[in-house]
Amino acid sequence: MAAFEAAGRHLTFRAAAEDMGVTQSAVAQHVRALEAHLGIRLFDRLPRGLAFTDAGFVYHDQVTRAFQIILAATADLK
Repeated sequence: MAAFEAAGRHLTFRAAAEDMGVTQSAVAQHVRALEAHLGIRLFDRLPRGLAFTDAGFVYHDQVTRAFQIILAATADLK
């Protein structure tokens, strides 16, 4: 999920990898595994980056909101 969220925020696997401190290949593999698990394509792979599919756009919005809730709950706990 984190790799998908970062890839969606940056719309490149490279920038997502830099943000997460992992390799571009690792981000791409995680996103491919998520797509395989869901049985749906979340991104269109373009020559210079990524573009959301319609489903990917909606899913990214929901995943981002979920992460924001987790971050807020953690901050409140501290």
